Amino acid sequence: MEKLSHHHYQLSGAILLFCVILSLGDHGLMVCGENNYELMVMGQNITGEVEEFQVGVVIDANTSVAKVWLTCMDMALSEFYASHKNYKTRLVLHVMDSKNDVLDASSAALDLIRNHKVQAIIGPTTSAQAINVAHLGKRYHVPIISFSATSPSISLAQNPYFIRTSIEESSQVNAIAAVVKKFGWREVVPLYEDTEYGHGVIPYLMDAFQNINTRVPYRSVFPSEATDDQITQELNELDKMQTRVLILHMLSPLGLRVFKKAKVLGMMNKGYVWIITSGLGTDLNSFEPSDIETMQGVLGIRPYISQHKEVAAFQGRWKIKIRKEYPDIESKLDIFGIWSYDTIRALASVVENSQTGPELLQELSNMKFEGLSGVFHLVNRQLQSDAFQILNICGSGIRDIGIWKPSDGTNKLNLRPVIWPGDSTEKPKGWEIPLKDRKLRIGVPIKDGFNEFVKTTENSCNGTRYDVAGYCIDVFTTALEKLPYCVPHEFIPYKKNESGKAGSYYDDLVHQVQVQNFDVVVGDVTITATRSQQVDFTLPYTEGGVSMIVLVKRDLSKDTWVFLKPLEWKLWVTTGAFFLLVGVVIWILEHRVNREFRGGPHSMYQWGTMLSFSFSMLVFAHKERVLSNLGRFVMGIWLFVVLILTQSYTANLASMLTIQRSDPTYNDVNKLIGHGYNVGYQEGSFVFGMLKNMGFDESNLKSYRSPREFDEAFSKGTSEGGIVAAFEELPFIELILAEYCNKYMTVGDIYPYDGFGFVFPKGSPLCPDISRTILSTREEGGTERFKKGWFKNQKSCADNKDPYGSSNSLTLGSFWILFLITGICSALAIIVFLTVFVYENKQILIDPSISTRNKILNLLRKFSEHDENRLITYFEHPACSDQKKVIDNRVHAVEISIDAVNSHPQIHSSPMAGNVSAWHDNSNAEMGDYTTLGTDYIIASENCTLPDADTRTDVKKITP
Repeated sequence: MEKLSHHHYQLSGAILLFCVILSLGDHGLMVCGENNYELMVMGQNITGEVEEFQVGVVIDANTSVAKVWLTCMDMALSEFYASHKNYKTRLVLHVMDSKNDVLDASSAALDLIRNHKVQAIIGPTTSAQAINVAHLGKRYHVPIISFSATSPSISLAQNPYFIRTSIEESSQVNAIAAVVKKFGWREVVPLYEDTEYGHGVIPYLMDAFQNINTRVPYRSVFPSEATDDQITQELNELDKMQTRVLILHMLSPLGLRVFKKAKVLGMMNKGYVWIITSGLGTDLNSFEPSDIETMQGVLGIRPYISQHKEVAAFQGRWKIKIRKEYPDIESKLDIFGIWSYDTIRALASVVENSQTGPELLQELSNMKFEGLSGVFHLVNRQLQSDAFQILNICGSGIRDIGIWKPSDGTNKLNLRPVIWPGDSTEKPKGWEIPLKDRKLRIGVPIKDGFNEFVKTTENSCNGTRYDVAGYCIDVFTTALEKLPYCVPHEFIPYKKNESGKAGSYYDDLVHQVQVQNFDVVVGDVTITATRSQQVDFTLPYTEGGVSMIVLVKRDLSKDTWVFLKPLEWKLWVTTGAFFLLVGVVIWILEHRVNREFRGGPHSMYQWGTMLSFSFSMLVFAHKERVLSNLGRFVMGIWLFVVLILTQSYTANLASMLTIQRSDPTYNDVNKLIGHGYNVGYQEGSFVFGMLKNMGFDESNLKSYRSPREFDEAFSKGTSEGGIVAAFEELPFIELILAEYCNKYMTVGDIYPYDGFGFVFPKGSPLCPDISRTILSTREEGGTERFKKGWFKNQKSCADNKDPYGSSNSLTLGSFWILFLITGICSALAIIVFLTVFVYENKQILIDPSISTRNKILNLLRKFSEHDENRLITYFEHPACSDQKKVIDNRVHAVEISIDAVNSHPQIHSSPMAGNVSAWHDNSNAEMGDYTTLGTDYIIASENCTLPDADTRTDVKKITP
């Protein structure tokens, strides 16, 4: 790390002559010289010869920090040789003043090499000085050991005799990146001085930020001797930018002046983030209280020195010595003083065995021992960093808030709470829209159609103002409201440029963000690669892609199995099952009292009767007469259900047979291009450029602005300049097909494009925040609600390739309640029937002489027998033959029961068996006389009704 004094070093032209004799324990120290001074340590208690090792020191001698460092080196020599009295070598330091000048530093080094025959040089102070001195070391094979030249601009590969016993500046860049990543800042601006020190670390800093995806939109460079006006001007430029995370890489003199001006300009208030590198961080302990006051809330980085007991003891000894030798200097021990102490100890240790340049270089290159600064480990001639300390300037002091180690990388960093500028504990978001007294300018397109997405209307109160609405506007305003901070904004419609090229309106609108006429653009703007090179887009909030739309060509459907399509398979199965169920229920209710359900000569006849009766009800053609009340009740319910089903089936089948299969009029893009057909695109859309790239001639590209103009362009025909196809984005296709559902269809592949996105300037921190809130809105269903709200009058029009598909079939869900009612009624009828049957035959159940098994068999046998008391008798009069209704070749006539005949006084018969020829007016006829006639008769009067009292009717027996 380069060290500069707090005061400029001035040296008069007079020759400085002095001689000082000091007492130092068991050692004597004599300092004398002309424009230099020589430190010579003599060991009084050492026996034998002592070999001197000449070491040059090039330093800005007239600075307070130089006195601190020289004191540390003096202590290192005395303490090292006090503990190593048996060493045969002693370092002799020749100190020369570099006068804070690059040329003077080189001249001093050359003088030390040529005239004083030094075998190594410690220094110089700054990196700029060290570059030239390192070249001299390479030329004369003299190791140059620097504990303060920290800039990575000094190439160790090009300077093989240069050894850095300090931490290189580039070692801290990952610590800085870890802090930036910890707080989630996505943009930073470095401020650095225009010197070798300032420029050296910047490339490494850029790489570190790139690795964590943090942008550096601007670099602020300050002249090393910048005036107050220059500092103010540059800070004003920074204040106009939206980035508020500032990385200050400067030495103390310039850095403190920048902070003083920043405080005056209000740049040390809430919302700003200042991070200083080790150039200022290592000097914090030596700053005046007034300097600390201007840096409130600043974060700092500096190499970590563990405060173990050896360091504390050394600091105590150093304070005694510095006050004794320099009572008028109020300096504090810094890390460079500690590094200078360790450097002298390292050099004194290796010269005992190696004194020539190459050997000394080799020994120092891989030096490792436990020093005051920690593990003093040189790898490839450079000190390795163990850790960096993260500091926070607060109040009158410095807070240690964390430690970063190289092994942590940029992902692991634990920090204690931070006090930010403006005495705030709330983490700054790292950017501000530099609006000052204005609002965020949001550009929106002015559209003549498809206003469901963006609709601009002039405000009646002010003709220059517009009211904006639409799906895109709702999505954006909702995303904006979800931000954890307030962003004042206003919508500004962008008027069309009449002189613009075709298809360039949206490109021009996007360009307005790039040239800073708008801060944001909101609308149906598609994300494309070309536009993304100029601006940043949020994540898409609509479906993306472009497809071709053509007219449909109709052909009558020829589907062999179309008659099955009106009902879905579940409904077919359920209907069939209920036909069987109702047939079984009717048979159970009728077979004991109705001979037509009693069967014929074979047992399968009853099953045939049951099935034919059930399915004949579908067309109401059942010939069997249902006579029991329960049977009529069930059949009535079922006939109603059958009526509903047949009517629904007929209506749906008729509808399907009138639907025509849709085929596209054109489906080959190459054919459209080859024949020179006209195709359409939405005015101002990027689709215009896409079609030109596909090979369409510009003269064949026709624009439209609304669904109505779209339809008119197709209606004109090619002879009148109309179009045969159009290429449109998927969100607009939904609207077009919804309005013209059966007239157009999409064909071919979908050309992949992203959907609509909101436009922001390159690197805008607001862009990713809006993207996150868009995702949140979509996950909560907000975008779907907006879509339903704006497109609520639009009906979906799916492209059904099967016009008789399952989507048009009637489902079980439409009729389940009817089947439920039928099932319940059937179950109730069976329950009532069985209850009556069991009650009438209870003597079987209560007979104690019959076993349970026989009881069940007797009941089943009884269940299968006919009921003599309720069996139906049929009669027919020959005179009704002209009026009789014939169904399935069976006579359909009036039917009465035995009870009805018995109760009618005019109906009786002769006691003879066989045919009965006449009625007898015998009111005393008994039932026994009637029953001798047989069991199967049809009774009818001449007018096909029951006979009146005065009616005499011939009766004919009908054999079943």
